[in-house]
Amino acid sequence: MSTQELDQQNLNRATAMLKAMAHPLRISILNLLKEGEELTVTQIHELLNIEQSTASHHLGILKDKGVLCSKRKGKNTFYFTKHKVLGQMIDCMKTCACAD
Repeated sequence: MSTQELDQQNLNRATAMLKAMAHPLRISILNLLKEGEELTVTQIHELLNIEQSTASHHLGILKDKGVLCSKRKGKNTFYFTKHKVLGQMIDCMKTCACAD
């Protein structure tokens, strides 16, 4: 994306996505999904050892802001990152957070 493509609408969308991601549990969720994984809310809440309602709440925020997508397979809804490059952002956050 060039600088010219960063119009106000795109900047607002990017800001909303970054704000949605800026939460420790949401970063943990994104870390689980960063390698193209597709997980259900049940799998996510079990892996992160959090309440299912908490996982659902944070997944809803990430989906609403365009960070995640979902698809139904039978009785299950699987969540996955909308953009594969988000995994690189998570890796960058981990690197920067651990830097001295």
